[in-house]
Amino acid sequence: MLLVPLVMFWGYLAAALRRRDPGRGGWSSWRTASFGTGTALLAVALLLPAHDLVGHVWQHLLVGMLAPLGLVLGAPGTLALRTVRPRVGRAALRLLRRPAPAVATHPVTGLLLTAGGLYLLHLTPLYRAALTRPGLHPLLLLHFLVSGYVFTWAIAGPDPGPHRPGVPLRLVVLGLSVAAHATLAQLMYAGLVDAAAPTTQLRTAATLMYYVGDLAEILLALALLATWRPTPRRDRAARAPVPA
Repeated sequence: MLLVPLVMFWGYLAAALRRRDPGRGGWSSWRTASFGTGTALLAVALLLPAHDLVGHVWQHLLVGMLAPLGLVLGAPGTLALRTVRPRVGRAALRLLRRPAPAVATHPVTGLLLTAGGLYLLHLTPLYRAALTRPGLHPLLLLHFLVSGYVFTWAIAGPDPGPHRPGVPLRLVVLGLSVAAHATLAQLMYAGLVDAAAPTTQLRTAATLMYYVGDLAEILLALALLATWRPTPRRDRAARAPVPA
């Protein structure tokens, strides 16, 4: 499984170096470092043992929250659009403007995938099944990564998003995500989740989910502020209704 983050990083690095060729313009070293950090966190998560609840929570935090933040801020979509031929890029942008991608990449969709998946995992026998069925665990990690990337991109992604809602709605969804993680952490601390783990493991895992999860959400909020571009006043005036 370690091959996945390695392939992701070297593919990104090859595209970034290609952008530095004469006549192609440059590519931000900061974005390359951000994407590299995301793939490194993903590799660390895959190396961690996940035979108990604490290791599982660490994997969730790294794969589903911290690694996606680095990957998203690396703007791989923008890099891909600048690397491919213009005709392919225009076709990809037309595809993004369709209704289905708009629904799939909406912040509420990302929230349902991330928080809903966590509640389904810990409040049903799914977590116990993942411990006994080796083939189920990679699928859970894939879900963490995909849902975490969608949610992070919908909140603070620098890549083009024709249907991305305004900052106020994204902040509300981010607040709901913080509340959902905190509630699940409290349920875990109280032993109200379906996990075959002793009390000490439950409380340690709950503490990690609560505090490290909060840290990840704070970093995401800062990323939203850093990538937010206010609408120029002249554009707001142009969209204002003309009085009769």
